[in-house]
Amino acid sequence: MSDYAELAAADAYCRLLAARHYENFTVASRLLPRDLRLDLARVYAYCRTTDDLGDESGPSAAARLERWRADVEDLFAGGAPVHPVLVSLRETAGRRGLEARPFLDLVAANLQDQRVTAYETWADLRAYCALSAAPAGRIVLRLFGLRRPEAEPLSDDVCAGLQLANFAQDVSRDGARGRRYLLGPEIEAMGVTGAVRAHCDRARGLLASGVALERMASGRLRLQLALYRLGGLAILDAVARAGYATDRRRPRVPAPARAALIARAAIGLRESTRAASLGPA
Repeated sequence: MSDYAELAAADAYCRLLAARHYENFTVASRLLPRDLRLDLARVYAYCRTTDDLGDESGPSAAARLERWRADVEDLFAGGAPVHPVLVSLRETAGRRGLEARPFLDLVAANLQDQRVTAYETWADLRAYCALSAAPAGRIVLRLFGLRRPEAEPLSDDVCAGLQLANFAQDVSRDGARGRRYLLGPEIEAMGVTGAVRAHCDRARGLLASGVALERMASGRLRLQLALYRLGGLAILDAVARAGYATDRRRPRVPAPARAALIARAAIGLRESTRAASLGPA
C-alpha cells in the first residue's frame, strides 16, 4: 500500500470513529475548514481509542495501555506507526507542531482508571480531570493557534466542567464498570441524586470560564469553543430534567436540542462581533 493510500484509509477510520461516537455536542463543526475538521477527527479518534482500550479491554487493559503509550512515545520520537489512528495523528502532529505530553496524559488517565475506582475528595477528582480532560482542550487550542498562556487555565476549567457533566450523566454506566466518580462523602450526606446535583453545580461554575475563553478567540474558534460550552450545559439540563437520578436512567440530549446548539453559538458569535465593531458606547 502506498503512503497516500495508507493515510487515506487511516483518515477514513478516524472519521468513522468520530461519526459513530458523536452524541451530545459537536466535535468538529461543519462550519470549520475541511483540514481543521480532519485534524479534530484525528485527535478525537485518538481520545476515543485510548478510552476504549481502558474501558473495553477487561483484565488486559493496563497491558494494552502500556503498549499504546509506547507506540505514542515512538510516534513523537519520529517512529513509523502501524495503528491507523496513529498513522493519521502523525500527519496532524507534524503539521500543527503538537507535543507528546497531552496525548501521554490521556493514556495516564486511563491507566489511573485501572487502579482507582472511586473518589472521596474534589481535589483528587480535579487532579484526575487534569489528566483525563484538560489535555484534549489544550490540544484544541494548539490546533486553532491560540497560544496565550492565560487561555490554558480557562480551557482546563471548561474541560473539567465537561468531564463532570459526563460523570453526572453516566452514573449508571460507570457503576456497571465498577467505577464511581461521584464523591463518597457527598453520597453519604445527600444520597446519589444530591451528589449528582453537586457535580452539576460544580460543572456549571467551571463551564462559565468558557465565556472568558471565547472572548480571547475569534471567528470559527470562538464558535467551536461556544459549542463545547453549550454542549456541556445541554447535558446538565438533561440531567436536571431527569431529577438527577442518573443511577437509574442515563439521560440524553434530544437531537433537536443538539442541532440548536449550532444556531445558538452562531447567534452569540454574531452578536459579540457586532458589539466589538460598534466599540464602547
